[in-house]
Amino acid sequence: MDEIAGVLERFAIDGKLVSAESIGSGHIHDTLHVVFHVGELESGYILQHINRAIFPDVPTLMRNIQRVTEHLAKELAEHADADRRALSLIPTRDGQVWCKDGGEYWRCFRAITHTRTFDAVQSVEQAFQAAKAFGNFQRLLSTLPPESLIETIPGFHHTPSRFEALREAIASDAAGRLNACRSEIEFALAHEPLGHVLVDANLPLRITHNDTKLNNVLFDEASGEGICIIDLDTVMPGLVSYDFGDMVRTTACAAAEDERDLSLVWMNFELFEALLRGFLESMGSTLTHAEKMSLAKAGQLITFEQGIRFLADYLRGDTYYKVHRADQNLDRCRTQFRLLVSMEEQSEAIDSLVRKLV
Repeated sequence: MDEIAGVLERFAIDGKLVSAESIGSGHIHDTLHVVFHVGELESGYILQHINRAIFPDVPTLMRNIQRVTEHLAKELAEHADADRRALSLIPTRDGQVWCKDGGEYWRCFRAITHTRTFDAVQSVEQAFQAAKAFGNFQRLLSTLPPESLIETIPGFHHTPSRFEALREAIASDAAGRLNACRSEIEFALAHEPLGHVLVDANLPLRITHNDTKLNNVLFDEASGEGICIIDLDTVMPGLVSYDFGDMVRTTACAAAEDERDLSLVWMNFELFEALLRGFLESMGSTLTHAEKMSLAKAGQLITFEQGIRFLADYLRGDTYYKVHRADQNLDRCRTQFRLLVSMEEQSEAIDSLVRKLV
């Protein structure tokens, strides 16, 4: 508590620190919810220890987030609930938006009250609300030039590059695991053309979130509305299809990402439709016709990309993704490939729905 109190003293927060509790299910940063008392009033904040192994250039990362949060605040200025609709950085006492303490980097946000997050979707309506929230986020950022942000992870969703990384992992077979995953390698090689679907579509560059999991949406406790998007580390230039595709991959399938029973892995079409309707409703006329049509293949593309990333990491000996048991990355790969098959089996219905709504 003393260490945390010392860090918090660096931020422009008034009052007395009364509690600090670890929260969240993220794997990148250490996150705490802290509470201060100012007289009879209580104020909550989110304090994060920034993981420099993933984001080594903290000043650039924080400049991105500052630009995004300030732009959102400007766009939402007339909204009656503006303070709860976007994250707000707490400056340090010397005017920065991050602090360095003993070689470690920290940042602080104002907590958004009366909200909650979910790791798994609870209903079709919740999927609709999540997609609508991510769509609103992108719509508000559509007036911010993409070149104003830096790529925090260059080539993050450039699938052909990810495929080349897989080829290199196959060739080197650093962990001696090639024989254990030959069928998965054959599947990946057969689907290589899928990796070019969005790259070759000549879609406009926009500012995208790039981590559109359900638990990055804050839902209002009373209404269930998705009101705020969190985890802005990967907000950078990209294609809207990436965000929609990752929503489909992570929300329209109830199975765990490392599920061993592949009979449980399938895309729920009802959830897909809710995601598509919510995203299109909030994006409105912001999207071009080509962008709208690209949403039909977006889920397949991102699911394939994630599958080959898991496979490459398995071949390299689990050097990137954390594993808690043997062959976990191979199980993750198999889950993604089975989900992709389910999407392919429903591709006619997906295409028909996209054409209908567009």
